[in-house]
Amino acid sequence: MTKQLFALGLVTQLDRSALAAYCCAYSRWVEASVQIQQFGLILKSPSGYPMQSPYLAILNTALEQMRSYSTEFGMTPSSRSRVKTANPKQHSLFGDFLDGQEETG
Repeated sequence: MTKQLFALGLVTQLDRSALAAYCCAYSRWVEASVQIQQFGLILKSPSGYPMQSPYLAILNTALEQMRSYSTEFGMTPSSRSRVKTANPKQHSLFGDFLDGQEETG
């Protein structure tokens, strides 16, 4: 995803923390989804009554964070229509890093 955003001029080294935050939210969303699939949406409370899975709140929060960052990076159809992209990037060390190339010299 980062390679595509970089090629479109939508992400630079300055966006590293925002992109990392998106990745953390995505990771929480995946983990919460796995837990919900394993244990279900409704659990038994310690007293035996049904209760909503706490993972549902984690999932919903992570999903909202992902949506927010996706909009900032132009990764949704409606936000893409509002984002102007730069010309494809020229050679740069950040591009090399994304391609897995080490700095030479």
